[in-house]
Amino acid sequence: MALALAETPYEHREILLRDKPEHMLAVSPKGSVPVLVTDKTVIDESLDIMLWALPDAVFDYDIIDMIDGPFKYHLDRYKYASRYDPDAKRGDVDLFHRHKAVAALKLIETQLSNRPFISGESMGPTDLASFPFVRQFAAVETDWWASGAELPQTRDWLAKCVNSVLFQNIMQKFPIWIDEN
Repeated sequence: MALALAETPYEHREILLRDKPEHMLAVSPKGSVPVLVTDKTVIDESLDIMLWALPDAVFDYDIIDMIDGPFKYHLDRYKYASRYDPDAKRGDVDLFHRHKAVAALKLIETQLSNRPFISGESMGPTDLASFPFVRQFAAVETDWWASGAELPQTRDWLAKCVNSVLFQNIMQKFPIWIDEN
């Protein structure tokens, strides 16, 4: 999204994570996405790509650190309970970790009480960096999230981000890239 916002041309290569192309692993052995390959470097962290694409952007690092730290920790344990709890079955959720993730999101909820976006009156860099993780959280138990009881401002903010023209334009279906070399 940052590349689109910055109007930076790029070649999009859609891959299957279960079938990572050798070329991708050669440039980024970590094997995670996204990966941005420039003339001078390889950038394989989302926030670093945003910083590269939007060098003058102002981020709220309290929000970024919360999302990347405690929120992500609890999101993973809530969403993938069976990976972390030997008694959990595949598809189970961990309500303790949902509660802790909600507590972390209260920082966003508070900021959204007097403005439509974390960044202010319009979607900005901190919104772009945060909402994909909140979107994952919302998708775990969609009926619970839709009720909006615990995080109504955050729920409405997420809907604005997901329904934004920017997000809709970049969330197109792409064919899987095949290295023909």
